[in-house]
Amino acid sequence: MASSRLERVEESATIKAANVANKMRQQGADVISFSLGEPDFDTPKHICDAAADAMYRGETHYTPSAGIPELREAIAEKLKTENKLDVNASDVLVTPGAKQAIFEIMLTVLDDGDEAILFDPAWVSYESAIKFAGADTVWVPTDPYDGFKPQNLEEYITDKTRIVVVNTPGNPTGAVYDRSTLKNIADLAIDHDILVLSDEIYEKIIYDREHVSMGSIEGMQDRTITVNGFSKAYAMTGWRLGYACARPDIFDGMLKIQSHSVSSATSFVQYGGLAALQGSQEPVKEMVDEFKIRRDILVKGLNDIGIKCQTPGGAFYAFADVSEFGDGNQISEKLLVDAHVAVTPGSAFGESGKDFIRISYATSQERIKDGLERIKTALV
Repeated sequence: MASSRLERVEESATIKAANVANKMRQQGADVISFSLGEPDFDTPKHICDAAADAMYRGETHYTPSAGIPELREAIAEKLKTENKLDVNASDVLVTPGAKQAIFEIMLTVLDDGDEAILFDPAWVSYESAIKFAGADTVWVPTDPYDGFKPQNLEEYITDKTRIVVVNTPGNPTGAVYDRSTLKNIADLAIDHDILVLSDEIYEKIIYDREHVSMGSIEGMQDRTITVNGFSKAYAMTGWRLGYACARPDIFDGMLKIQSHSVSSATSFVQYGGLAALQGSQEPVKEMVDEFKIRRDILVKGLNDIGIKCQTPGGAFYAFADVSEFGDGNQISEKLLVDAHVAVTPGSAFGESGKDFIRISYATSQERIKDGLERIKTALV
Protein backbone atom coordinates (compact mmCIF):
# COMPACT_ATOMS: atom_id res chain seq x y z
CA MET A 1 0.00 0.00 0.00
CA ALA A 2 3.02 2.33 0.34
CA SER A 3 3.71 4.82 -2.41
CA SER A 4 6.55 4.27 -4.88
CA ARG A 5 8.10 7.44 -3.50
CA LEU A 6 8.86 5.67 -0.22
CA GLU A 7 10.53 2.81 -2.05
CA ARG A 8 13.22 5.21 -3.26
CA VAL A 9 14.27 6.10 0.29
CA GLU A 10 16.12 3.96 2.80
CA GLU A 11 15.84 4.07 6.57
CA SER A 12 18.20 6.51 8.28
CA ALA A 13 21.32 4.52 9.13
CA THR A 14 22.29 6.80 12.00
CA ILE A 15 18.91 6.50 13.69
CA LYS A 16 18.85 2.75 13.01
CA ALA A 17 22.18 2.31 14.80
CA ALA A 18 20.97 4.38 17.74
CA ASN A 19 17.76 2.36 17.96
CA VAL A 20 19.70 -0.92 18.08
CA ALA A 21 21.91 0.47 20.84
CA ASN A 22 18.85 1.63 22.82
CA LYS A 23 17.23 -1.79 22.49
CA MET A 24 20.37 -3.46 23.83
CA ARG A 25 20.38 -1.03 26.75
CA GLN A 26 16.78 -1.90 27.54
CA GLN A 27 17.89 -5.52 27.71
CA GLY A 28 20.51 -4.62 30.30
CA ALA A 29 23.65 -4.18 28.19
CA ASP A 30 26.06 -1.32 28.91
CA VAL A 31 26.32 0.09 25.41
CA ILE A 32 28.54 3.05 24.61
CA SER A 33 26.84 4.88 21.77
CA PHE A 34 28.94 6.86 19.33
CA SER A 35 26.17 6.82 16.75
CA LEU A 36 23.95 9.90 17.07
CA GLY A 37 24.94 13.46 16.22
CA GLU A 38 23.58 15.08 19.34
CA PRO A 39 25.48 17.23 21.86
CA ASP A 40 25.30 15.70 25.32
CA PHE A 41 25.01 19.13 26.94
CA ASP A 42 21.90 20.73 28.41
CA THR A 43 20.39 23.65 26.56
CA PRO A 44 21.70 26.84 28.27
CA LYS A 45 19.42 28.05 31.04
CA HIS A 46 18.76 31.50 29.59
CA ILE A 47 17.36 29.88 26.44
CA CYS A 48 15.08 27.58 28.43
CA ASP A 49 13.94 30.49 30.59
CA ALA A 50 13.07 32.59 27.54
CA ALA A 51 10.97 29.80 26.03
CA ALA A 52 9.22 29.14 29.34
CA ASP A 53 8.51 32.84 29.83
CA ALA A 54 7.05 33.03 26.34
CA MET A 55 4.85 30.03 27.02
CA TYR A 56 3.50 31.40 30.27
CA ARG A 57 2.77 34.84 28.84
CA GLY A 58 0.60 33.21 26.20
CA GLU A 59 2.90 32.80 23.19
CA THR A 60 1.31 29.44 22.46
CA HIS A 61 -0.66 30.20 19.31
CA TYR A 62 -0.01 30.15 15.59
CA THR A 63 2.81 32.34 14.39
CA PRO A 64 3.40 33.63 10.86
CA SER A 65 4.48 30.66 8.78
CA ALA A 66 7.86 32.25 8.03
CA GLY A 67 8.56 32.84 11.72
CA ILE A 68 8.07 35.57 14.30
CA PRO A 69 9.41 38.93 13.06
CA GLU A 70 11.77 39.36 16.01
CA LEU A 71 13.56 36.08 15.30
CA ARG A 72 13.78 36.68 11.56
CA GLU A 73 15.33 40.08 12.25
CA ALA A 74 17.83 38.58 14.69
CA ILE A 75 18.81 35.84 12.23
CA ALA A 76 19.27 38.37 9.44
CA GLU A 77 21.50 40.48 11.69
CA LYS A 78 23.51 37.39 12.64
CA LEU A 79 23.98 36.46 8.98
CA LYS A 80 25.09 39.99 8.14
CA THR A 81 27.60 40.38 10.96
CA GLU A 82 28.96 36.84 11.33
CA ASN A 83 28.56 35.37 7.85
CA LYS A 84 28.99 38.50 5.72
CA LEU A 85 25.73 37.86 3.84
CA ASP A 86 23.70 40.72 2.43
CA VAL A 87 20.28 39.64 3.67
CA ASN A 88 17.12 41.12 5.15
CA ALA A 89 14.60 39.59 7.53
CA SER A 90 12.30 39.06 4.54
CA ASP A 91 14.87 36.60 3.12
CA VAL A 92 14.80 34.41 6.25
CA LEU A 93 12.49 31.42 6.72
CA VAL A 94 12.33 29.90 10.21
CA THR A 95 11.74 26.14 10.07
CA PRO A 96 11.12 23.27 12.50
CA GLY A 97 14.72 22.13 12.25
CA ALA A 98 17.37 22.53 9.56
CA LYS A 99 16.37 19.15 8.12
CA GLN A 100 12.93 20.53 7.28
CA ALA A 101 14.59 23.44 5.48
CA ILE A 102 16.67 21.02 3.40
CA PHE A 103 13.59 19.02 2.38
CA GLU A 104 11.76 22.20 1.44
CA ILE A 105 14.71 23.37 -0.66
CA MET A 106 14.92 20.12 -2.60
CA LEU A 107 11.16 20.08 -3.23
CA THR A 108 11.33 23.70 -4.37
CA VAL A 109 14.24 23.58 -6.81
CA LEU A 110 14.26 19.99 -8.14
CA ASP A 111 12.03 18.36 -10.75
CA ASP A 112 11.83 14.75 -11.87
CA GLY A 113 15.01 13.87 -13.75
CA ASP A 114 17.07 16.75 -12.37
CA GLU A 115 20.44 16.01 -10.79
CA ALA A 116 21.81 17.11 -7.43
CA ILE A 117 25.48 16.75 -6.55
CA LEU A 118 26.68 15.38 -3.22
CA PHE A 119 30.29 15.07 -2.10
CA ASP A 120 30.96 11.46 -1.10
CA PRO A 121 30.63 10.86 1.85
CA ALA A 122 27.64 13.04 2.80
CA TRP A 123 25.01 13.18 5.53
CA VAL A 124 22.38 10.50 5.01
CA SER A 125 19.29 12.71 4.66
CA TYR A 126 20.53 14.76 1.71
CA GLU A 127 20.03 11.89 -0.70
CA SER A 128 16.66 11.04 0.82
CA ALA A 129 15.46 14.60 0.26
CA ILE A 130 16.70 14.50 -3.33
CA LYS A 131 14.87 11.23 -3.94
CA PHE A 132 11.66 12.53 -2.40
CA ALA A 133 11.82 15.37 -4.91
CA GLY A 134 12.09 12.83 -7.75
CA ALA A 135 15.61 13.86 -8.72
CA ASP A 136 18.82 11.85 -9.07
CA THR A 137 21.93 12.02 -6.91
CA VAL A 138 25.35 12.38 -8.50
CA TRP A 139 28.18 11.47 -6.16
CA VAL A 140 31.50 13.29 -6.47
CA PRO A 141 34.49 11.55 -4.85
CA THR A 142 36.53 13.29 -2.17
CA ASP A 143 40.05 12.69 -0.91
CA PRO A 144 40.06 11.60 2.75
CA TYR A 145 43.73 12.54 3.04
CA ASP A 146 43.20 16.02 1.61
CA GLY A 147 40.46 17.32 3.85
CA PHE A 148 37.70 15.42 2.03
CA LYS A 149 37.76 18.03 -0.74
CA PRO A 150 35.80 17.17 -3.90
CA GLN A 151 37.87 15.76 -6.73
CA ASN A 152 37.27 16.76 -10.36
CA LEU A 153 33.87 18.31 -9.63
CA GLU A 154 33.45 19.74 -13.13
CA GLU A 155 33.48 16.27 -14.66
CA TYR A 156 30.24 15.45 -12.82
CA ILE A 157 28.27 18.54 -13.85
CA THR A 158 25.79 17.97 -16.68
CA ASP A 159 22.98 19.92 -18.29
CA LYS A 160 20.69 18.24 -15.73
CA THR A 161 22.62 19.52 -12.71
CA ARG A 162 20.48 21.85 -10.67
CA ILE A 163 22.14 22.09 -7.25
CA VAL A 164 25.35 21.22 -5.38
CA VAL A 165 25.24 20.53 -1.64
CA VAL A 166 28.12 21.91 0.42
CA ASN A 167 28.36 21.03 4.12
CA THR A 168 31.17 22.66 6.09
CA PRO A 169 32.04 21.81 8.80
CA GLY A 170 30.83 18.47 7.53
CA ASN A 171 28.97 15.39 8.66
CA PRO A 172 30.25 12.63 8.72
CA THR A 173 33.86 13.75 8.25
CA GLY A 174 34.27 16.90 10.32
CA ALA A 175 35.97 18.45 7.29
CA VAL A 176 36.20 22.26 7.09
CA TYR A 177 36.57 23.78 3.63
CA ASP A 178 38.79 26.83 3.33
CA ARG A 179 37.97 29.87 1.21
CA SER A 180 39.94 28.64 -1.80
CA THR A 181 38.04 25.35 -1.89
CA LEU A 182 34.71 27.16 -1.70
CA LYS A 183 35.87 29.62 -4.37
CA ASN A 184 36.60 26.72 -6.73
CA ILE A 185 33.11 25.33 -6.17
CA ALA A 186 31.59 28.79 -6.56
CA ASP A 187 33.38 29.39 -9.87
CA LEU A 188 31.91 26.19 -11.29
CA ALA A 189 28.43 27.03 -9.97
CA ILE A 190 28.59 30.41 -11.67
CA ASP A 191 30.02 29.03 -14.93
CA HIS A 192 27.36 26.34 -15.17
CA ASP A 193 24.48 28.39 -13.72
CA ILE A 194 23.66 26.06 -10.84
CA LEU A 195 22.60 26.60 -7.23
CA VAL A 196 24.45 25.72 -4.04
CA LEU A 197 22.80 24.55 -0.84
CA SER A 198 25.20 25.56 1.92
CA ASP A 199 24.50 23.60 5.10
CA GLU A 200 26.27 25.45 7.91
CA ILE A 201 24.65 23.79 10.91
CA TYR A 202 28.06 23.03 12.49
CA GLU A 203 29.59 26.45 11.84
CA LYS A 204 30.20 27.26 15.52
CA ILE A 205 31.65 23.83 16.33
CA ILE A 206 35.00 24.46 14.72
CA TYR A 207 38.58 24.08 15.96
CA ASP A 208 41.38 26.48 15.06
CA ARG A 209 39.82 27.13 11.66
CA GLU A 210 37.80 29.91 10.06
CA HIS A 211 34.25 29.25 8.98
CA VAL A 212 33.51 30.72 5.55
CA SER A 213 29.94 30.97 4.26
CA MET A 214 29.45 30.09 0.61
CA GLY A 215 27.06 33.00 0.16
CA SER A 216 29.86 35.43 1.05
CA ILE A 217 31.91 34.38 -2.00
CA GLU A 218 31.73 36.93 -4.79
CA GLY A 219 28.92 36.16 -7.24
CA MET A 220 27.23 33.62 -4.94
CA GLN A 221 24.76 35.79 -3.00
CA ASP A 222 21.71 34.95 -5.15
CA ARG A 223 22.97 31.49 -6.08
CA THR A 224 23.38 30.20 -2.53
CA ILE A 225 20.66 28.89 -0.21
CA THR A 226 22.08 29.01 3.30
CA VAL A 227 20.77 26.57 5.91
CA ASN A 228 21.52 26.72 9.61
CA GLY A 229 19.85 26.11 12.94
CA PHE A 230 20.12 25.91 16.70
CA SER A 231 20.41 22.17 17.36
CA LYS A 232 24.17 21.75 17.37
CA ALA A 233 25.59 25.08 18.54
CA TYR A 234 23.11 25.57 21.38
CA ALA A 235 22.40 21.90 22.27
CA MET A 236 18.79 22.34 21.16
CA THR A 237 18.25 19.15 19.13
CA GLY A 238 14.84 18.39 20.59
CA TRP A 239 13.60 21.94 20.13
CA ARG A 240 13.48 21.52 16.33
CA LEU A 241 14.44 25.01 15.22
CA GLY A 242 16.31 25.89 12.03
CA TYR A 243 16.29 28.47 9.29
CA ALA A 244 17.15 29.13 5.68
CA CYS A 245 18.04 32.22 3.71
CA ALA A 246 17.22 32.31 0.01
CA ARG A 247 16.44 34.65 -2.85
CA PRO A 248 12.75 35.57 -3.27
CA ASP A 249 11.65 32.93 -5.83
CA ILE A 250 13.14 30.08 -3.81
CA PHE A 251 11.99 31.56 -0.51
CA ASP A 252 8.41 31.77 -1.82
CA GLY A 253 8.47 28.13 -2.90
CA MET A 254 9.77 26.97 0.48
CA LEU A 255 7.22 29.08 2.30
CA LYS A 256 4.42 27.55 0.22
CA ILE A 257 5.56 24.04 1.17
CA GLN A 258 5.94 24.98 4.83
CA SER A 259 2.54 26.66 5.09
CA HIS A 260 0.83 23.56 3.63
CA SER A 261 2.77 21.04 5.75
CA VAL A 262 4.21 21.92 9.16
CA SER A 263 2.72 25.45 9.18
CA SER A 264 5.52 26.97 11.26
CA ALA A 265 8.09 26.33 13.93
CA THR A 266 6.66 26.04 17.46
CA SER A 267 5.76 29.44 18.84
CA PHE A 268 7.55 29.52 22.20
CA VAL A 269 10.53 27.63 20.78
CA GLN A 270 11.14 30.59 18.48
CA TYR A 271 11.52 32.84 21.52
CA GLY A 272 14.12 30.42 22.83
CA GLY A 273 15.95 30.80 19.53
CA LEU A 274 15.82 34.57 19.89
CA ALA A 275 17.44 34.30 23.31
CA ALA A 276 20.10 31.96 21.91
CA LEU A 277 21.18 34.56 19.35
CA GLN A 278 20.93 37.61 21.60
CA GLY A 279 22.16 36.12 24.88
CA SER A 280 25.58 35.02 26.12
CA GLN A 281 27.63 32.90 23.72
CA GLU A 282 29.86 31.64 26.52
CA PRO A 283 28.05 28.26 26.76
CA VAL A 284 28.83 27.68 23.09
CA LYS A 285 32.52 28.37 23.66
CA GLU A 286 32.62 26.08 26.68
CA MET A 287 30.97 23.28 24.74
CA VAL A 288 33.35 23.64 21.79
CA ASP A 289 36.37 23.68 24.11
CA GLU A 290 35.19 20.40 25.61
CA PHE A 291 34.53 18.89 22.18
CA LYS A 292 38.09 19.72 21.16
CA ILE A 293 39.49 17.86 24.18
CA ARG A 294 37.31 14.86 23.34
CA ARG A 295 38.32 14.99 19.69
CA ASP A 296 42.00 14.86 20.57
CA ILE A 297 41.51 11.94 22.98
CA LEU A 298 39.55 10.00 20.39
CA VAL A 299 41.77 10.62 17.37
CA LYS A 300 44.96 9.78 19.25
CA GLY A 301 43.37 6.68 20.72
CA LEU A 302 42.16 5.41 17.36
CA ASN A 303 45.54 5.93 15.71
CA ASP A 304 47.28 4.22 18.63
CA ILE A 305 45.07 1.18 18.02
CA GLY A 306 46.00 1.19 14.33
CA ILE A 307 42.79 2.74 13.03
CA LYS A 308 43.75 5.54 10.63
CA CYS A 309 41.91 8.73 11.51
CA GLN A 310 42.57 12.26 10.31
CA THR A 311 41.98 15.08 12.79
CA PRO A 312 38.62 16.70 11.99
CA GLY A 313 38.51 20.48 11.82
CA GLY A 314 34.94 20.85 13.01
CA ALA A 315 31.65 19.20 14.05
CA PHE A 316 31.91 16.31 16.53
CA TYR A 317 32.59 13.31 14.32
CA ALA A 318 35.64 11.27 13.48
CA PHE A 319 35.54 9.39 10.18
CA ALA A 320 37.94 6.54 10.78
CA ASP A 321 39.51 4.18 8.25
CA VAL A 322 39.16 0.61 9.59
CA SER A 323 40.37 -1.16 6.45
CA GLU A 324 43.24 -2.76 8.40
CA PHE A 325 40.63 -4.76 10.31
CA GLY A 326 37.74 -5.20 7.83
CA ASP A 327 35.18 -3.08 6.07
CA GLY A 328 33.01 -0.55 7.86
CA ASN A 329 29.92 -2.75 8.00
CA GLN A 330 31.83 -5.70 9.44
CA ILE A 331 33.61 -3.62 12.04
CA SER A 332 30.43 -1.78 13.08
CA GLU A 333 28.69 -5.09 13.70
CA LYS A 334 31.69 -6.58 15.49
CA LEU A 335 32.06 -3.60 17.80
CA LEU A 336 28.37 -3.67 18.69
CA VAL A 337 28.23 -7.42 19.33
CA ASP A 338 31.65 -8.00 20.88
CA ALA A 339 32.37 -4.67 22.57
CA HIS A 340 28.93 -3.11 23.05
CA VAL A 341 30.14 -0.02 21.19
CA ALA A 342 27.71 1.50 18.69
CA VAL A 343 29.16 3.34 15.68
CA THR A 344 27.75 4.08 12.23
CA PRO A 345 29.16 2.26 9.18
CA GLY A 346 30.68 4.68 6.71
CA SER A 347 28.79 3.10 3.81
CA ALA A 348 25.65 4.83 5.13
CA PHE A 349 27.12 8.11 3.88
CA GLY A 350 28.15 7.01 0.41
CA GLU A 351 30.12 4.38 -1.48
CA SER A 352 33.49 5.88 -0.54
CA GLY A 353 32.74 5.24 3.12
CA LYS A 354 32.76 1.46 2.86
CA ASP A 355 36.10 1.16 4.68
CA PHE A 356 35.19 3.74 7.33
CA ILE A 357 33.13 4.13 10.47
CA ARG A 358 31.73 7.35 11.85
CA ILE A 359 32.27 7.94 15.54
CA SER A 360 30.43 10.77 17.26
CA TYR A 361 32.37 12.13 20.22
CA ALA A 362 29.31 13.86 21.66
CA THR A 363 29.75 11.91 24.86
CA SER A 364 31.92 12.25 27.94
CA GLN A 365 35.70 11.88 28.06
CA GLU A 366 35.29 8.90 30.37
CA ARG A 367 32.97 7.09 27.94
CA ILE A 368 35.31 7.86 25.04
CA LYS A 369 38.26 6.37 26.92
CA ASP A 370 36.20 3.32 27.91
CA GLY A 371 35.02 2.95 24.32
CA LEU A 372 38.59 3.07 23.01
CA GLU A 373 39.59 0.30 25.42
CA ARG A 374 36.66 -1.83 24.26
CA ILE A 375 37.49 -1.20 20.59
CA LYS A 376 41.13 -2.16 21.20
CA THR A 377 40.11 -5.37 22.96
CA ALA A 378 37.74 -6.32 20.16
CA LEU A 379 40.10 -5.61 17.26
CA VAL A 380 43.67 -6.10 18.43
